[in-house]
Amino acid sequence: MAVDLTNLDLDLSLLQEIADGSDEFIIESIDMFLEQTPISMQEVSNAFEKMDWATAASAAHKMKATLGFFGMLNSQALIQQIELACKSGQPDVVDVIARFEQVQTLINASAIALQQIKAEAQG
Repeated sequence: MAVDLTNLDLDLSLLQEIADGSDEFIIESIDMFLEQTPISMQEVSNAFEKMDWATAASAAHKMKATLGFFGMLNSQALIQQIELACKSGQPDVVDVIARFEQVQTLINASAIALQQIKAEAQG
């Protein structure tokens, strides 16, 4: 049974194209995402708590490529908005935190789906 990605911010077309049929590559890529993304999200969150906007912008910037790689275009757009707002040095804190919460929700749902996809690929 394939994982239903219909309502998720996840499109694995690029990953599958690069993997060229290699389940091992897909599994390794998913593992890397599942390991690194929570760390990156925590970096952004910690920077928010300190109101360290430069660090928040930098941490957000680092996430964009990974989100694009997994076809998480809504998450990628939100993280870019966060990055740009933080680069300004005086972001609308309420707005930035709201966008970050949206990203967290999207990424959490995608992570669950990626775990299922990984399990199927290992199947």
